[in-house]
Amino acid sequence: MQLLYDFFTGQAGMDLAGAHIAVASLMAVLMFTVMALCAIIFTWMERKVAGFMQSRYGPMYTGRWHGWAQAVADMLKILGKEDIIPGEADKGMFQFAPILVLLGSLLAWAAIPWAPDFVAADFDLGLFYIFAVSSLVVIGILMAGWSSNNKWALYGAARGAAQMVSYEIPLALAAIPVVMRTGSLNPQDIIIAQQGGIWNWNINPIMNPFLFIAFFMYFIASIAETNRGPFDMPETESELVAGYHTEYTGMRFAFFFLSEYANLFLVSMIATMLFLGGWWAPFPGMAWIPPALNFIIKGVLLVFLNMWVRWTLPRVRVDQLMFLCWKVMIPLSLLCVVGAGLWMMAWGQLK
Repeated sequence: MQLLYDFFTGQAGMDLAGAHIAVASLMAVLMFTVMALCAIIFTWMERKVAGFMQSRYGPMYTGRWHGWAQAVADMLKILGKEDIIPGEADKGMFQFAPILVLLGSLLAWAAIPWAPDFVAADFDLGLFYIFAVSSLVVIGILMAGWSSNNKWALYGAARGAAQMVSYEIPLALAAIPVVMRTGSLNPQDIIIAQQGGIWNWNINPIMNPFLFIAFFMYFIASIAETNRGPFDMPETESELVAGYHTEYTGMRFAFFFLSEYANLFLVSMIATMLFLGGWWAPFPGMAWIPPALNFIIKGVLLVFLNMWVRWTLPRVRVDQLMFLCWKVMIPLSLLCVVGAGLWMMAWGQLK
């Protein structure tokens, strides 16, 4: 990041304020481009994973090699679709809702440290910021369902809001033991504290078994937080047509689609940052791998695990979803916080 500032203040002749604006704009464009690529790549990847899980091929023809261009073709098709706004919809809210959902994802991506000196927004409260701005997605989903003036969309939005607000609690609680061990909410500090190989990562059960349990609490909560199967209650096609985005077409539907995969990769990157050592290689002899590539590989592996779960387990009922959150995961997450604290005090790990 410092190289960009040096370029804009030196060769481009900008003052510090102009350099800030230029770097922020450049990083926003870069993050949006990466988000779009993630949507294309993960769409193809999910179809292939689903096909493998169901003993079929998935896309095979478009682009020849395993249908790699099918997602690109679908993107071009969506861009060419007519943009329809229902006559009885609240037009302002209807148009703004997909932008707000996408904005929540984009703002959260800004605080993700991809490498030691490559983070768009380096905050001391970076982890708190990520959880805060990602909550904008809930507001966007509620706006989409309400403004559509469609009962199925409203049901889906209500389910989505209840589910996401509920599962934010165990999601955040699972991150607290990591913060206790690190003594900081800065994402870079959290990753730096895990340097030294896989045995220093927070997922290591020998170092702290409660952090190991917290990882699984976080992973399960992240599936529900991103409305993915088996917790995809806001979009149940057998009950609600398509849920909160039933009335959306064209580019506005694409924003919801893009946001889903952006959030999927976001929660995987947060898990990588909190528990899997971030950009650090698992073994010292692998230090030749670029830090950003380390980070991305771990995130993609968690995305694959998420897809594996989606295409393996059947969808749960709404009452089962809420029971799991309030009566199982929240008590277990609180137990992890208390247990991790006592373990750190006993072994002198608390900061």
